[in-house]
Amino acid sequence: MKLPIKTSLRHRGKVLGLDKEAEMMTLLDPTGKLLGTVSWESVVDFIQGSVKEARPHKAVRNYPRGRLAAKVRYVTQDQERFDGVTCEIGGGGIFIESYLPPQLGTTLALELILPDDPAPIKAQGKVAWIRPNEERYIFFPGMGVQFTEISEAGRERLVTMVKTLDQEGKGS
Repeated sequence: MKLPIKTSLRHRGKVLGLDKEAEMMTLLDPTGKLLGTVSWESVVDFIQGSVKEARPHKAVRNYPRGRLAAKVRYVTQDQERFDGVTCEIGGGGIFIESYLPPQLGTTLALELILPDDPAPIKAQGKVAWIRPNEERYIFFPGMGVQFTEISEAGRERLVTMVKTLDQEGKGS
């Protein structure tokens, strides 16, 4: 289903595409060029995370996340190999900087190398969302990868790293 944007002056002429089978939303420019893609799950998480409730805030994510530049190697289903850098990690997935990310839904074999930790964390994941362009020179283009398979030990190492980063950020 394609929904033209008519009332938002800033985005007039763009089109939202909804794919109910893949549960994905795309944004197209007036010529039909793909500007970005996001999963419905990410939209729901965003909306739930932005709702101000009277009760104490409850985190939408199952695991904490933090900003960290770490080396990552990934292999696509077509056996294409890439080396990259993360800019966020968490127990549920990572964000990998990339100007040419694979398509949404692509399955990846991952090998994450944390700083000061020589043993790589191996996992499987899928491309859950894509940021195709820089945003305000703050956010890098790339892809959010949701873990589909990761050992509990590997996940615990990631969560421990995030907690350490959080404590360092607070000056503890």
